[in-house]
Amino acid sequence: MKKILFCILFVCLAPMAAQAQLSIDEVETPRERLAYRDTVRRSDPRAEYFSAARYRAERAAIRKERNKLEITSGLQGALTSYNDPWVDVSGGDNSIALVANLFIHHTFTKNLFTIETKFEGKFGYNRMRVELPRYDANGDPVLDDAGNKVTDSEGVWFKNQDEFALQISPSFKMSKNWSYGATLKFRSQFANSYLSRTEQEHKDLKSCFLTPGYLDLSVGVTWKSPHEKWPFKIELSPIAMSAVYATNGWIRREQFDADGNRIKKAYAYGIEDPDKSSKYEGGSSIQIDFDRTFGETKFLRYRTTLFSFYGWITNIGLHNKIRDYHDYLDAYDKWADKDDPSVGHLIKDKPTLPIHPTVRWENTIDLQATKYLKTTLSFQLYYNRAQHTALQTKTLLSVGLSYTFKNK
Repeated sequence: MKKILFCILFVCLAPMAAQAQLSIDEVETPRERLAYRDTVRRSDPRAEYFSAARYRAERAAIRKERNKLEITSGLQGALTSYNDPWVDVSGGDNSIALVANLFIHHTFTKNLFTIETKFEGKFGYNRMRVELPRYDANGDPVLDDAGNKVTDSEGVWFKNQDEFALQISPSFKMSKNWSYGATLKFRSQFANSYLSRTEQEHKDLKSCFLTPGYLDLSVGVTWKSPHEKWPFKIELSPIAMSAVYATNGWIRREQFDADGNRIKKAYAYGIEDPDKSSKYEGGSSIQIDFDRTFGETKFLRYRTTLFSFYGWITNIGLHNKIRDYHDYLDAYDKWADKDDPSVGHLIKDKPTLPIHPTVRWENTIDLQATKYLKTTLSFQLYYNRAQHTALQTKTLLSVGLSYTFKNK
């Protein structure tokens, strides 16, 4: 009965409209900034550690890349020996000749900076039999019945090769083939040199270490050939300085005995004032280098260096210049004649010749027969008007042992 009454009531109320009112209040929620926090711990599976072997290998690779080193040492010589019967029949002379040489070439490069160092030294002696006068207990020469000096045959050592040169050239690269920098060169000898095999006393001394010594300093630009077959290098130095040293006063001055007789002439090597041990000149210089090996086995190597200096800066301020050589000789004789009152006789009054360009041309040809056997031919040409009016030349041919070390 209740279900029937509920259905009748629902049917009666359904068509009627229903209305309701709903209100929502505005609520402000506070804003909070949330930060993300990662609480998960992570670890790198790679093992980080220092390896001394790896560090040394890396440093060695860097050094090899930046440094290029070449060292060549050699010993050449010749021996000739005869016994007395051979000498009696065919003649001959026992002799020994030895020449030792050392060549070092090092180049360090880092970015645009390069410094090149060269050292070359040669030293040699030979031994030959010469006739030396015999002296008595008083130091007087012994004479035979005819009044001739009695001599003894002795083997004497005499120097035939002695020179070393050091060159240092720092530079900065401007382009592929051009760079700018400076060059410092020093050249002298190791031991004493004498007049001859039979004249090897102190009074016969003519050169020694730093007498003479040569120093050249130049600043300019350098051009290197890009072609491997023609490895030329040309250094142009508009500003350069050339110096010569003669530190031994005995060699630099004339020497006289108690009677006023000259026993030794002066070897001043271009230094006009005998009281000075050095001379400096300013000017310009040029140097041309060429170094190339030939053949697949590199059995042939040719090296040449041509250097020239002209002291035009010193020439401008030079006093008492006389260009004609014959006029210079006449003026020098008047200056040397202390009894001639027409000219002054002080060192400042001494006539001088204008400075001429100096030229030094060095050539070396190496024939490498085997790894340790090499033949070397060297030729040098030197012109220095302040020392001699003619060209100076030297030629040396040697065969012997040689060894070369290269890191590249």
